[in-house]
Amino acid sequence: MDRNPSPPCSDAEEEEGDAVGNTVYSKHWLFSVLTRLIEVIAPAEPDPAASPEGARTELDEEMENDICKVWDMSMDEDVALFLQEFNAPDIFMGVFAKSKCPRLTEICVGILGNMACFQDICMSISKDENLGQVLLQRLCDSDSPTLLETSRLLLTCLSQPEVANVWVERIRENPSVYDCVCFIMSSSTNVELLVKVGEVVDKLFDLDEELMLNWIKSGTCRSVGPSVDDSPEELPDFKIVPCILEAAKQVRSDNPEGLDVYMHILQLLTTVDEGIQAIVQAPDGGKETWSLLYDLVCQELCQPDDPPIIVQEQKTVLASILSVLSAMFASQTEQEYTRMRKSKSCFFFLIRILQYMEGCGKRAVDNSKEPEQEETGRTDVNEEDFHLKILKDICCELLSNMLQELTKENTLEGLHQGHLNEQTCSCAFQNLLPLYFASVESFLEVLREADQTLADNLEKRFPSLKVHT
Repeated sequence: MDRNPSPPCSDAEEEEGDAVGNTVYSKHWLFSVLTRLIEVIAPAEPDPAASPEGARTELDEEMENDICKVWDMSMDEDVALFLQEFNAPDIFMGVFAKSKCPRLTEICVGILGNMACFQDICMSISKDENLGQVLLQRLCDSDSPTLLETSRLLLTCLSQPEVANVWVERIRENPSVYDCVCFIMSSSTNVELLVKVGEVVDKLFDLDEELMLNWIKSGTCRSVGPSVDDSPEELPDFKIVPCILEAAKQVRSDNPEGLDVYMHILQLLTTVDEGIQAIVQAPDGGKETWSLLYDLVCQELCQPDDPPIIVQEQKTVLASILSVLSAMFASQTEQEYTRMRKSKSCFFFLIRILQYMEGCGKRAVDNSKEPEQEETGRTDVNEEDFHLKILKDICCELLSNMLQELTKENTLEGLHQGHLNEQTCSCAFQNLLPLYFASVESFLEVLREADQTLADNLEKRFPSLKVHT
């Protein structure tokens, strides 16, 4: 059976006034399904198929088919408005309170998620305090499909400016949300769920710095978390950074967009001092974070056999990763893992990015000579240029810091391996000067000891360096 069967063919046209809005769906049919749904959660007589507690744990096939059809139909605004007028959210509240059937709960949350895509309905759902609290409690569910639909619903609401603050405040006042989200990120292997939960966290941190600070500082006491039954389950003390890293490891191979989301969450953490400290003062001193990011840039992203255009495709995830590495390098240069002996591959990776960006720049110039693009096309190009500029700025900042840490031994090794030559050094100098003059000058002094000829040639290409020597 398909997860979401197609909406039914309706006889609504045969009965005047029975159609829902401008659709061909029947009001009578929707009434009947919702009425049967009420009967499922509050049967008039005991049902032999029910659990000992008096509630069904499984849906019969016909009911599941019909409620799934409503799920599909709820993507239509007229149907969503009809469901709202019929007080469907209140019926779903009853489902959440009484149902022991995970599939039914998942479908009802999914229908609410579709309804929330429409602004007026989203505002109504969001302002219902009881419904809001019950939906947040669904994050402590043990059923992955229900967790996925709950996360989608929350992301839909958080993405609507008119109600986003309502949900931020509600989440801030519910410490259990932090524990449930951390539990999912640290223990789930469901990539689709991890990506959606990551999008929720990313949106929350982007919307509200206070909430982000609260979550950074959380994990100091034991809290109630997900459980299979109604009894609370004690969870360990979660720390936000290890949970983010665990989720990132799960999604990195299967979902590049998901990796982008989790890297952006880490980048948002580095926008506040508390976030940087949470990363570098972890029990392992930030080694796990550095190792993951270092492995990504040295083994997976923007590799030597990739075409230069790869920088444009990976610009957002590269910017996030390099931003975190830069913050860590600047704050923890005494840590063994950030020393140049361990970081030289990252150093050469940065030069490669700058070289690739130069190649992309030349291509952009060539394209500009073609007939003028339409307005929408020019907007896309300008936005792309903006993101590439951000990546370049972050890349140059980290490169300048690493230049000051290069030793003669590192430089000789780079020269021997062919990573350091006149072309790569010129690319680095071209991008770093004049803003990072001190870093370039420091590196040039080391280079003179390793290769006087190369240093002299670079001075000739960049006269401003010779003036200051």
